[in-house]
Amino acid sequence: MRNQSVALILATEWFPINYIFKMNNEKRRDIFQAIADPVRREIIEILSKESLSVNEVAKHFEISRQAISKQLKILNECGLLSIQQHGRERYYSIEPSSLIPASLWIEQLQKQWKDNIDSFENYVNQLKKKNDD
Repeated sequence: MRNQSVALILATEWFPINYIFKMNNEKRRDIFQAIADPVRREIIEILSKESLSVNEVAKHFEISRQAISKQLKILNECGLLSIQQHGRERYYSIEPSSLIPASLWIEQLQKQWKDNIDSFENYVNQLKKKNDD
């Protein structure tokens, strides 16, 4: 136990605690983290129609404004949002080009699953044909 305390003291002297926390919190977010959450997906859909402030986005949900702010922060960290300042208000809008990597990946999966389903359908048809003969 004492060795762990000494190690922690030495670590915080060499690496200040705010640096350690900063390192852990600076993990790069990506588009897939953005679309993984249903609330964020709904925010993306809402903002794809028009630019809105946090308060205007929050009106669409039964969760707090702070929770919406957190979701907008995550979307921004994923590179999905552009923010324009108008006076004291910040207006959020979607950067559609940032959705391209996810779209391409989903398109690839759709093709793969379509091919798998077609192959399975052919297999079932062959089995039916054998049983009919």
